[in-house]
Amino acid sequence: MTPPSLSRRPGGGAPAGKPGRKLGPIAEGVGRAHRAWLEPLRIRFLASGLTISELSDRSGWAKSKISELLRGTGRYPRWEITYGLLDVLDLPTWPMRRLWMAAALEARKKPDWIDGCIQSRRDQQRPNRPPGPGTALSTGPTVPPLEHRAFTELNRAAYLAYARLFVGEEEAREAVSETFDVLWFRWDEALASSDVVPFAWSVLRASVMARARHTDGHPELTRTAFDTVALSLLSTPTARFAQIEESMALFRAISRLPAHQLDVMVLTYLRGMDHAAVADVLGVPIASVHTADRYARKTLSAALHPQNDLGETPE
Repeated sequence: MTPPSLSRRPGGGAPAGKPGRKLGPIAEGVGRAHRAWLEPLRIRFLASGLTISELSDRSGWAKSKISELLRGTGRYPRWEITYGLLDVLDLPTWPMRRLWMAAALEARKKPDWIDGCIQSRRDQQRPNRPPGPGTALSTGPTVPPLEHRAFTELNRAAYLAYARLFVGEEEAREAVSETFDVLWFRWDEALASSDVVPFAWSVLRASVMARARHTDGHPELTRTAFDTVALSLLSTPTARFAQIEESMALFRAISRLPAHQLDVMVLTYLRGMDHAAVADVLGVPIASVHTADRYARKTLSAALHPQNDLGETPE
């Protein structure tokens, strides 16, 4: 799917710059679920080369309403206007509808309001009139592309295993479902990237980290200390308490690793994946996994046993 303005550019290439008011940043206070669909929608709009005025002309919605939607200001947008922008920008509506509904609930919209938006019916419109208030809303194909479905089946288990280390079961499933919906919504962008796998991992990681509790800017892993194999093998309260303290110290240190090293360590040592499998899930060369593992273990050894530190500094 190519944005309309790009499809008409002679000779291809990036869209030419156009006069018009620049799109401002996303407003502070926009919720996590709202941001999950707003950010990729903004990316698609900016890539299209359209101005807000042109988007208004083609969608039938006022420029002020479109500007509010694209910045996340004002009230949470109704599905009608959201759908209108999807139609102009040639984006899939089914995954977007699920993302929009999740964000509507986050915005404390009542189920009746959400259903009313989704079930809107056509008013007395002239033929060829752009979509606008009152338009009947098709949600498009309910089945993602075959490649997306295959990717989902291949990676769902590993994604869930990763998410469960940082959040509870329900939130882990929400994060993974959101990831695959966002990925479907951005599938053309993913295919146009250098590699779909690291693109998808970045989407998952953002979804998980947005839900995870953080301390001093680092995701918490200490809840995992209560669910370790080492702990399950101990029988006395004293031994179990000592193991919990040791595990919590280790997981605090792991959580402070750089992002790539953190991901390699939790997938390798907390989820039992070998380096080849980790490389496949992250979409990186296996040598990158080996290196991240080695430097991470040096960092952890220095943090947990400073008396044994030989003074080596990880690159």
